[in-house]
Amino acid sequence: MSNLTVWLTPIWLLAVGTTLGALVLLVGWAGCWLIHPRTGRSIGSTVKQGVLLPISYTLLALAVLALVSIQVMPVGRLVSSLQRLPHVGSVSFEQTVEPGTEASVSVAFRPDELQSYTFETEQDIAVHVEPDKGFAEPLFIVEDGRHHWTPVSDLPRGFDEDVITLYLTNESELSTVVRGTFLTDVEMPEVHQLVIAASGVVLLYLLYFLIPWLSPSIAVIATATAKEAVSQPLYLLLTLIGAVALIVFIYIPYNTFGEDIKMLTTSGMTTIKVLAIMTALWTASVSVAEEIEGRTALTVLSKPVGRRQFILGKFLGIVWPIVLMFVILGIIFLVTVSYKVVYDARESSKSVPDWQLCYGEVVRIVPGLVLACWEAIVMASVSVAISTRLAMLPNLVICGSIYVLGHLGPQIAKTAIAENVFVAFIGRLITVLLPVLEHYEIEGAIAGSSTVPLEYLGTALVYSMLYCSAAMLLALILFEDRDLA
Repeated sequence: MSNLTVWLTPIWLLAVGTTLGALVLLVGWAGCWLIHPRTGRSIGSTVKQGVLLPISYTLLALAVLALVSIQVMPVGRLVSSLQRLPHVGSVSFEQTVEPGTEASVSVAFRPDELQSYTFETEQDIAVHVEPDKGFAEPLFIVEDGRHHWTPVSDLPRGFDEDVITLYLTNESELSTVVRGTFLTDVEMPEVHQLVIAASGVVLLYLLYFLIPWLSPSIAVIATATAKEAVSQPLYLLLTLIGAVALIVFIYIPYNTFGEDIKMLTTSGMTTIKVLAIMTALWTASVSVAEEIEGRTALTVLSKPVGRRQFILGKFLGIVWPIVLMFVILGIIFLVTVSYKVVYDARESSKSVPDWQLCYGEVVRIVPGLVLACWEAIVMASVSVAISTRLAMLPNLVICGSIYVLGHLGPQIAKTAIAENVFVAFIGRLITVLLPVLEHYEIEGAIAGSSTVPLEYLGTALVYSMLYCSAAMLLALILFEDRDLA
């Protein structure tokens, strides 16, 4: 493979996944248009008016990339792996073997897809694929209660047929239960991420369409706020700064003795997060605080729009530009990370790495981008609550202090100085009242070259939703008796 193909393949896989999600949405839209044309026209109008339009252009660009580069990509392996995807997974059996006897059990799988297998039993068992071999000519013996094989182990593979019959021999004086588990996967395991990418695209659009269905008034305010935020020169400037910085990070010599990719990952993720938080704070100050001070909010509330719809609409109108910034800068970031692997190998006069290595680095940082986006949304909710009472400058100062304390609060509570009762109390108070932003950091996972588990992402999502709900409740309380005249 050429250098271009190596670092472009992970991005191509991402483009294929997002394109599949876009095709699902297009099919659904076409179905709505045929069944109920008015709904179809409404969906098209919603896409054109909000931040979904630039997101749709981004998806279109990815689709073009997927089509243009298809000649140099592993399309055959991708298609065959997608076809086999429903047929792989875990295959298990449980068989009782009486003392001094041989029992048989059939297991179906493809040996070329075998990733690992495990046998567990209380007695020593001889395993073979032919009858009457027993302990005299065993394929392998399950000793000490367990036998586990993986491709990197020193044990022989043992199985070469698609559908096999296992013969289990028990020469002990006690009966035993043999449990076996075979784990299989497709030839190209990376196709699992295509489903995740496609589902993410579909979920993003469905969430956007859900708001007008639940509350049209909130959706109108959110759309107007988001359009105003995206059209601001500051938003375009911050996005441009982020894109340029992410590209420049590739060529900075970090002098970390082979760990430059980790420095790039940390620097890029922090850059995107800080720019998104700056956007959130600025937009909240302009669209909430200044509208209240300039009596613009009074004009909006004179219409059939309540104060709750006003605050929630403003918050969602700030969230969507944050999501848009993460989509644009996130894709650029994934490209730079994938290219950095090849660039470092070339600069170090090493051989061209496999594209799977680039893919592993790309996939590892996606959960970090998700967590960073949630952190920016949490800070946006705090800024909206503060903006109901304070102007821009105090809002920026307070939110900046909350950002610092949100990262340092848990550390204060854990340090040796926390043995002081007062300091320990302050540390715990910070972690209770302020958002614990340390939950959104994955520098430890990056340093350890590990992936953030989905369970952690789910927990962080629940925490973010709860804290945003609390911040919105505080914003409604502060705004309820605010004199707008």
